[in-house]
Amino acid sequence: MKACLSANSSDKIIKEIIKLDSYKIKGLGPAVANILYFLHPTLMPPFNTAMVNGFNAIFSDKKKLGSWNDYLLMREVIINANEKLNPLLSKDLGAISGLLFDVGVGKIALNKNLNTALKFEQDKLEKALKKRHNQVQNEIKEESEHLRIQFLLTEIGIGLGYDVFVATNDRTKSLDGKSLEFITIPKLPPLDLPSEVLKTISLIDVIWISKETNQIECAFEVEKSTSIYSGILRLVDLASSLGDKKYNFFLVAPNSREKEILAQLKRPSFKNIDCVTLRYILFSSIYENCDSICRFGDDYEILFKIASEVNASI
Repeated sequence: MKACLSANSSDKIIKEIIKLDSYKIKGLGPAVANILYFLHPTLMPPFNTAMVNGFNAIFSDKKKLGSWNDYLLMREVIINANEKLNPLLSKDLGAISGLLFDVGVGKIALNKNLNTALKFEQDKLEKALKKRHNQVQNEIKEESEHLRIQFLLTEIGIGLGYDVFVATNDRTKSLDGKSLEFITIPKLPPLDLPSEVLKTISLIDVIWISKETNQIECAFEVEKSTSIYSGILRLVDLASSLGDKKYNFFLVAPNSREKEILAQLKRPSFKNIDCVTLRYILFSSIYENCDSICRFGDDYEILFKIASEVNASI
């Protein structure tokens, strides 16, 4: 390799290849050829199985990967073809090598590699289907966990003596044979707000309402995979619209998203808002403390024990 590094002509490099071939060392071909290409990209092409297959398909040949003699013969043909295609292709042999590779793996279909091309397309389709399947599975899992947390927050709210409203697009959902529709109230208390604001507020995941005053006391956004920023905006919109006192609202999210929550709550746009203090609760805290909160809590302030806050006032 030292000799090849200092070589200034293809003849010297070929001489070193022939010398290397005389040692009959198996398995060096592709690695050495690729290094040679890196050192002398206009003189020596890379070498791998896909390239050999592509070469054989294009030039109707039967070259083999494990033969230095075949590599040198391929090199001559590749360089001649590259010169004929100049200036369409660069003097760097990477472009024509890429063409051979694409034919070899089936990205480019020729009559002689039709089966390879069909297999390539089939593999690509299978990968796409597998990726989509995994995405769907993850979406189902995320939706299930979001709904489970929604149910727990609903049950906690009922246990603390509140009426509970859930997002209008979630109200008909069921979990373990129980429907949110049968344990929550169908409408928010009357609010003198524009229709667009009411529409936004109605999408907040869980809202607790005092049975005595029929006023909103607490609200939650469950952020499994959706934008934390948009969830915060909905809570701030609700507090700003009510405007009669300072509210305590909560973001509820997986432990893995805690850093995202902190980053969002530290945004300058969420500082110096007088109408609400935003805290966050991690999923693990909800799962671990649900029963205790229902048993020992008097109102939403029991949640302060398991919630975290960035600043005293956000």
